[in-house]
Amino acid sequence: MQKDIDIIIYGATGFTGKLCVKYFQSLNTTVNWAMAGRNLIKLEKVAKENQTNVEIIIADSDDEKALDNLTSRARVILSTTGPFHRYGSKLVASCIKNHSHYVDITGENFWVKGLIEKHHKEASAKGIRIVPSCGFDSIPSDLGTFFAAKALSQPIKRIESFHSYQGGASGGTLETMFSMGELDLGDDLTDPFLLNPEDSYSNKQKQLSSDRVGIAKKPEINAWSGPFIMATANTRVVRRTEALLALRQESYGADFTYQEHAFHKSWFSAVKSLVLTGLSVLVLLSPLKRLVKPFLPKPGEGPSESVQENGWFDCKYIVETEEGTKKVFNMSGKGDPGYKVTSKLVSECALCLIEDLERLPGGPEYGGVLTSAAGLGSPLITRLKKAGISFLGPL
Repeated sequence: MQKDIDIIIYGATGFTGKLCVKYFQSLNTTVNWAMAGRNLIKLEKVAKENQTNVEIIIADSDDEKALDNLTSRARVILSTTGPFHRYGSKLVASCIKNHSHYVDITGENFWVKGLIEKHHKEASAKGIRIVPSCGFDSIPSDLGTFFAAKALSQPIKRIESFHSYQGGASGGTLETMFSMGELDLGDDLTDPFLLNPEDSYSNKQKQLSSDRVGIAKKPEINAWSGPFIMATANTRVVRRTEALLALRQESYGADFTYQEHAFHKSWFSAVKSLVLTGLSVLVLLSPLKRLVKPFLPKPGEGPSESVQENGWFDCKYIVETEEGTKKVFNMSGKGDPGYKVTSKLVSECALCLIEDLERLPGGPEYGGVLTSAAGLGSPLITRLKKAGISFLGPL
């Protein structure tokens, strides 16, 4: 199938989509890229603001013919159009139909589970890489764990990650969170191995993979741990990576376990965060969300330029080998993590599928509904280091 566009940014008029356009334009890359969305006037405005003359393509997320036009032309689709359970399913199906790789920034694991059930087998057979969750959710968790585990070159028993960050919220992300609160997700919210293949984990792993993490002193990193609000999204991705690696005989270690926490410099900070996190979850899951929603950013709105520039993220990893030794690793970056960093991460994932395809894990014919670590791995780490993301350790 002849493709005439390397990468199409779908959802280019959304807050993160605009940042992806800005990022691509800043690279002065020879990769042939284009913009797509449903509103020509808004797309032309984004193009003008970024002084780019790339091709603009119109496609509504519900228009299968228009989506087929995108995916029949593009080698890679980069999608920022959420909530993905509303706007992403037909696009992914079209990618697999027309042999296009795909990356996005979703944190909607229940939706990714559906993609695995519907498309993993066919995508694997066709060598198409469908890689969700390529933003702040869940690359620091997934790729940072991969980096730490592989750096030690010995079987790993357990990794715990500890996240801290500074940034703002966009209307699109808040809309996704509110929309998920309206769905009856049942066990999909609480299953720690939601994205794993069947029979890919032991009872021992299940016992050590609970979402319920308390406040605890962590002397290895001179900090206190507490619950991290995005852990339920990120941990499932890391565990899927381990299962996919194990299928390639590249497992981190027998009965490997992973848990995720927030990083706090003091006990008081951890307690305060625990209370605020609890209140936030209460609002999202109760009628109170209708009272607060009008005061929050709307879809298309997001952090100011100042917040984007002054934001940052930092993730530390305590890695325990099967021999019992512990080492500390670190991944960090400058910029608002949810938007400025996310746009960089997902853009580099898309570029990785174009410029590093022959070097990707599993070989050029490998495919399926994958993760950033299992599907892009070390070549992506190399790209991100060049793009200003720091990977350090053992410290």
